[in-house]
Amino acid sequence: MELRDLYQEVILDHNKRPRNFGVVEGGAQAAGHNPMCGDRVSVSVRMDGDRVAEARFTGNGCAISKASASMMTEAVTGKTLADVQGMFATFQEMVTGRAEADDEKVGKLVVLSGVSEYPSRVKCAMLAWHALVAAIEGASTTVTTEAI
Repeated sequence: MELRDLYQEVILDHNKRPRNFGVVEGGAQAAGHNPMCGDRVSVSVRMDGDRVAEARFTGNGCAISKASASMMTEAVTGKTLADVQGMFATFQEMVTGRAEADDEKVGKLVVLSGVSEYPSRVKCAMLAWHALVAAIEGASTTVTTEAI
């Protein structure tokens, strides 16, 4: 199976059956909004020291937005804050096409490297990541893609 086929299959699967959909009770939460397409996501996270103990999301959006949020919550759970920051940077470089896909650094998220072929979709893929960082940092305003 080619990466492009895997990309489409994984996105459709996570869109139809998102993982970690819901709210972390008692967790920090932040919202994200992409006014260009209407995507809205809320990410909640519970930290255990500097480690992500649990991450979940809610919201409505396109398939890429939902798949990215779903896969992100799986990928960051159990990771340290430093690991999450590194994954964020690597993922962003990958989906913007500024770096090659590297499954050693982003794991299964590598299938979203195909987003780099669709510049208008980069903000969809990054929305949940920005909301996650805002939740961890305790931001009280909604993150928008206008500032990304």
